[in-house]
Amino acid sequence: MEKVRIGVIGVGNMGYWHIQYLHKNEIENAELAAVCDINPQKLEAARNITRADLPCFESAEELMKSGLCDAIIIAVPHYLHPPMAIAAFEHGLHVLTEKPAGVYTKQVREMNEAAERSGKVFGIMYNQRTTPVYQKMREMIQNGELGAIKRTNWIITNWYRTQAYYNSGSWRASWAGEGGGVLLNQCPHNLDLWQWIAGTPKRVFAKCDFGKYHDIEVEDDVTAIVEYENGATGVFVTTTGDAPGTNRFEISGEMGKLICEGGKLVFYKNEMNEREFNATTTNGFSAPKTTRIEIDVESGNGPQHAGITQDFVNAILSGSPLLAPGIEGIRGLSISNAMLLSTWTGDWVDIPVDEEKYLSELEKRIATSRYKPEQAPVGTKFSGVDMSKHFGKF
Repeated sequence: MEKVRIGVIGVGNMGYWHIQYLHKNEIENAELAAVCDINPQKLEAARNITRADLPCFESAEELMKSGLCDAIIIAVPHYLHPPMAIAAFEHGLHVLTEKPAGVYTKQVREMNEAAERSGKVFGIMYNQRTTPVYQKMREMIQNGELGAIKRTNWIITNWYRTQAYYNSGSWRASWAGEGGGVLLNQCPHNLDLWQWIAGTPKRVFAKCDFGKYHDIEVEDDVTAIVEYENGATGVFVTTTGDAPGTNRFEISGEMGKLICEGGKLVFYKNEMNEREFNATTTNGFSAPKTTRIEIDVESGNGPQHAGITQDFVNAILSGSPLLAPGIEGIRGLSISNAMLLSTWTGDWVDIPVDEEKYLSELEKRIATSRYKPEQAPVGTKFSGVDMSKHFGKF
């Protein structure tokens, strides 16, 4: 194979973006081969920005069977990511899915198992992994420059959204439509980066508020505490209701602390390991001497979406390792599922999450959701409820 033929399924905000850069040949050794959406007007819009003879399908299944594509980009509503990926693997296609990996870990685990059986390349659009400042934080942690981690704190409250945003679609911000709120819609990137850089916590205790700042049924304000395997702790705070918001990520370790804010990275480096200093000093009020170091990091956000797609194409053609393997999507989702389950039960929740318990609690909320998927005709099903009218046929 000299060039990867890519089909884009879903011509919403993100699908439209993927179609544009593929059509402009911004991805080496790849081409836009076909698009799919259940809305004919969106297909026409895709043709208008590409070419009149662009193959268009109203059924993802038809696109997968067409023989026109070697790989697909999935840009459809959350619940459909796993079943659509599984179908693509069964058709012998490589898959790059938008975030989140899915709504609940049981669904995503089944997708990961299908990916491994298929032997195909499976990536996820964690485009913020291309951001230089986050790559540098991960490198410093991996190299042991901070020593053992003692604490992580991420305040990520600059996801402000208005009621008009939530009113833009009846499926939006509903348990039946999106499966969650700020944790599943705005924060998958942050949760992924948090675990990618600092590791996955072993348990979570959270307070999620539902419709605190908006007329919605899902969470729009979250404060969570986590504990890591080594005893370190962490705090994660997010909301779509703060204006102005904050984005500050801090990691404390035995050798100092890293602070990421405003696109800059500062390392407060201890001259001596704090644990060693604590054990040897005779002065009860002293502290390790610290040097403030502004880490030299390339400015900007990196190649982002196009970078992940290029990485995906390279992996298909050369077997190079992925920056964002699809099977890692379950990690950040495990944290968000744990935060919601902790709120629903009022207790600490271990990671991995009890999949059946989480799904049972989620289904209770789907049953009373203001969005009613049971009105859908024959097609895609979720927990025995037909949802294809809502998510599209394939």
